[in-house]
Amino acid sequence: MTLVAGIDSSTQACKVVVRDAASGELVREGRAVHPEGTEVDPAAWWSALGEVIDAAGGLDDVAAVGVGAQQHGMVVLDEGGQIVRPALLWNDIRSAQAAADLVKEAGGPEWWAEATGLVPVASFTVTKLRWLAEHEPEQADRVAAVCLPHDWLTWKLAGAGRLEDLATDRGDASGTGYWSPATGEWRPDLLALGLGHEARLPTVLGPTGSAGATASGATLAPGTGDNMAAALGLGAGPGDVVVSIGTSGTVYAVADHPSADPSGIVAGFADATGRFLPLVCTLNAARVLDAATRLLEVSHERLAELALAAPPGADGLTLVPYLEGERTPNRPDASGALHGIRLGNTTPAHLARAAVEGLLCGLADGLDALVEQGVEARRVLLIGGGARSEAVRAIAPAVLGCPVVVPPAGEYVADGAARQAAWVLAGGDEPPVWEQAGTSTYAADPTPEVRERYAASRDLVRETG
Repeated sequence: MTLVAGIDSSTQACKVVVRDAASGELVREGRAVHPEGTEVDPAAWWSALGEVIDAAGGLDDVAAVGVGAQQHGMVVLDEGGQIVRPALLWNDIRSAQAAADLVKEAGGPEWWAEATGLVPVASFTVTKLRWLAEHEPEQADRVAAVCLPHDWLTWKLAGAGRLEDLATDRGDASGTGYWSPATGEWRPDLLALGLGHEARLPTVLGPTGSAGATASGATLAPGTGDNMAAALGLGAGPGDVVVSIGTSGTVYAVADHPSADPSGIVAGFADATGRFLPLVCTLNAARVLDAATRLLEVSHERLAELALAAPPGADGLTLVPYLEGERTPNRPDASGALHGIRLGNTTPAHLARAAVEGLLCGLADGLDALVEQGVEARRVLLIGGGARSEAVRAIAPAVLGCPVVVPPAGEYVADGAARQAAWVLAGGDEPPVWEQAGTSTYAADPTPEVRERYAASRDLVRETG
């Protein structure tokens, strides 16, 4: 049996799976936590990766390794390859003003969408580089190379040699704001616009390229961003829309052509296979459910029971869940709001229902935006921690307007990274097929009135900045 390993270095934790390269059968796995916060020393990721590899029995018998990781994180290195400052993560919104400035300075939203597939918001790496240049100029001057979390971890696994050995893939590169999905090339001019000077960027590898080898001789796959890895792990194809409810909420689909949405709602990413991955991301996802459990002082299981006990629409109670600001729509200073409060809907069940519907309505707006970009949506693949909620599963088809398929709980980012590693070993134009069993399908009549009420409420939120 030839073994491959897939690593998921997410915002909250590091996971590894070891699988049979031919069948995808799980052999062993491990997990370790990451520090909280939106600014993290990458050394903490490296420490967690070492811990998780040990927990999974080591990688000495593994033939290839792939790394999937959170997108956009700003990892900056000096000439000696040392970390210049802690990484700013995707959910750090301090660069909101820098994003607005960059849009104005380089031709406006349409120009950015055509050039990079993105319109800068605080999440993207280029805006974080601008923040660094403006607020920590001495640190910015020390930056000799810029990479992303998965790039850096892959480089460390390869021995952290020369800066010129840094490598990445199309998928993760497409989330920086200085790479073009349409041309497949870096835009060093846009990197310099953000950072204030040029810096080394990783080599962009093809889907089956090699980023070197581990100390034990395992081939290192290119790796990719977490959303691209999850799509690969799920085997998403045409007509499938993936909705992931984790720390962030994401809605994305595999496409044959790049996207350029000047509204900035759809990020025109590339995927990990040579195709494209138009994506909508929200800042507020599973933690909306966490907040509701704290407010009601109940477990997640009880929250689901309460939500399902209330009628669709929660008798007019609507939650706009901008609890951490929001990325889509671009409202970094917004706060959440509860609308339509009446004596008859001030019950725990109504609030639980409003929380689930508000979360799903934000994602449904993302699905609408993908369809407007030409994406076909025949079914939704629902994944992430929030997908464990029975209320989310049952209510999702009514809000999203199409059947919802829930795969068995799994580490799909790590699985996708492992599948990429198997692909590097096997070669060929398409990744190996790993059969997936145990899916559940949910259907329900659409509830357009819920969407309409949410749409009427979302623009009433208060900007606190």
